[in-house]
Amino acid sequence: MSTNDFFSDLPGEFSRKDSPPVDPNLIAEWSKKFFGPLSSGSNVDELVLSSSKIPNEIPASSQNVISQEESASGGNSWTPRSGAGYTRVPDLGLSGAGVPTFPGGLNVPGAGQGLPGQNSPFSFLDDFRSFDSKVQNLQVSDPFSFSPSLVPSVDISSGNFDLSYARKDFPILEEKVNGRNLVWLDNAATTHKPQAVIDRLSYFYKHENSNIHRGAHTLAARATDAYEAAREKIKNFLNSSSTEEIVFVRGATEAINLVAQTWGRQNIGKDDEILISWLEHHANIVPWQMLCSEKGAKLKVIPVDETGQIILSEYQRLLTPKTRLVAFTQVSNALGTVTPAQTMIELAHKQGATVLLDGAQAVSHMPVDVQVLDCDFYVFSGHKVFAPTGIGVLFGKKGILDQMTPWQGGGNMIQDVTFERTVYQPAPFRFEAGTGNIADAVGLGAAIDYLNKFGMVRIAEYEHSLLEYGTKELKKIPGLKMIGTAPDKAGVLSFVLEGFKTEDVGRYLAQEGIAVRSGHHCAQPILRRFGLESTVRPSLAFYNTCEDIDALIRALYDLIGGRTSGPL
Repeated sequence: MSTNDFFSDLPGEFSRKDSPPVDPNLIAEWSKKFFGPLSSGSNVDELVLSSSKIPNEIPASSQNVISQEESASGGNSWTPRSGAGYTRVPDLGLSGAGVPTFPGGLNVPGAGQGLPGQNSPFSFLDDFRSFDSKVQNLQVSDPFSFSPSLVPSVDISSGNFDLSYARKDFPILEEKVNGRNLVWLDNAATTHKPQAVIDRLSYFYKHENSNIHRGAHTLAARATDAYEAAREKIKNFLNSSSTEEIVFVRGATEAINLVAQTWGRQNIGKDDEILISWLEHHANIVPWQMLCSEKGAKLKVIPVDETGQIILSEYQRLLTPKTRLVAFTQVSNALGTVTPAQTMIELAHKQGATVLLDGAQAVSHMPVDVQVLDCDFYVFSGHKVFAPTGIGVLFGKKGILDQMTPWQGGGNMIQDVTFERTVYQPAPFRFEAGTGNIADAVGLGAAIDYLNKFGMVRIAEYEHSLLEYGTKELKKIPGLKMIGTAPDKAGVLSFVLEGFKTEDVGRYLAQEGIAVRSGHHCAQPILRRFGLESTVRPSLAFYNTCEDIDALIRALYDLIGGRTSGPL
């Protein structure tokens, strides 16, 4: 089968025809070196499963063995050779369009990188990478890279940040609702998926679908590389220092619970204090309440002012030597408030506290740099950043993750199992028990690729202009009160309308084809801080336009019977 035949299912913008040739010998050399020999696997954690005498080390007969044994659940259980991690891709002078890349991230530059000297438990797949006749001689750049024609050039210096042309990449935005064009202003609940992400998922299931890490065959190699390439993309997106700091989870909620059930149980004790803020989503409240109840710790709440902004002086007062953890949101899902995260993290660290930052509402609106923020944990959900549902990320500093015990046991997270003990994989694998959401992790990587074509700085600038426009126009509507008026906001326009229940406003807008969220937004404490049980919450993404906001404004004027005094 020819290369062109192999990629016949891909749309035209993924064509490889115009890319420059690459020396096949160079490709072979890179593939051979992409995964290195295994490390010795020292300093492993052990789980005592019985009172039997535990040997000092794994018997030699159980090391460096690859087995596929049927588990009780019917799946395959892989016993990896000792050692884990990825070897950094050697510098072979490859760059630009001539870099050989394979479907799903196979040998994508930087994919699966770890720290120097760390090696792969998956190197047994190398033969299948090297001898896959379909990908061995590819001569072009990443099949999931975007044609420059898809992203029109914008002169940033001119102040032209309009990204509204991006909406053509989102097929669902062509939907009709009640005979009207869909106006999607419910992005804080979930974002839509660009065609590139949809295509990437389809490609995975057509050409790469397999379980990962443990299968010694071609599709396992492809799926493993696609999955680990996505981890590398997330590492770069957050500016983490290593892929070993990136753990795949189902979403931000699971990430927070993982930290509570592992780090929290290990480090929180009686009379210790956990600080959260009034702004938090329930997912960043309930796990800490549960932990405090279990451990006898105290949960304290950082107050906010009338605009919905953190009161820093009160935060500093609440920080004490008893503060073990500070967990707060970077952007409020109910109000859109952007918190002074870097300052708060610095203050917490001065008291010796660990910090978890909830970035679920931030990653789609602004650049995130976990090294600059210096947070100890960072969490977000893929579906809030144009990726599929059911996939999310926990970033944790490597030194902290290495000290945390797993919270779930099973396949994939182990190096060796006997009836006496279990030897865990190092992070991040020790926190990814069982078969993960492989395809949607790959989809998350594709979403990050898509965002990178625009740049988060440009996205932030454009959305800020939309937010300012929407705020100005909403304030003109008689009887409408904005909830959350902090000077630094992102993407959220919560309001109440005098004389109307929020659910009635939402229902009326839905009849007009306009999707907003009406309710408490899983953030009841902050709404009650303002004497409310619910708000109407339009929320923005970079595929929205001023026309979307105009449609919202017209519908609200219609609802209150005052269209003639509003925009036409």
